Amino acid sequence: QEQLVESGGGLVQPGGSLRLSCAASGFSLDVYAVAWFRQAPGKEREGVSCISSSDDSTYYTDSVKGRFTASRDNAKNTVYLQMDYLKPEDTAVYYCAAHFGSSGGCYVYEPGMDYWGKGTLVTVSS
Repeated sequence: QEQLVESGGGLVQPGGSLRLSCAASGFSLDVYAVAWFRQAPGKEREGVSCISSSDDSTYYTDSVKGRFTASRDNAKNTVYLQMDYLKPEDTAVYYCAAHFGSSGGCYVYEPGMDYWGKGTLVTVSS
């Protein structure tokens, strides 16, 4: 069965760090770009970051630039989102999603995603 599974969420204090993982099973991630989305309580889901399949180009929404870093390990069929200097406003359920993209580049356009994970909760609070 083809699926994405997120892990690594939890409770962290402001200024702290977490690393989210997005592991694929049933298909190979190396020809897929992977995007991260988040949905805070009472808000619409937003695109946070993405990483391409072939050239490791990345995108970050303005609110996380300089604090979040996307990376991938194709040997482990896993993509990561390193989140540093976390703020209370980063509290949300984080989802990873994948879209086919062997030619490079990535996007955070929800209808364009081929696979979705079920999400992992990140809570930033003192």
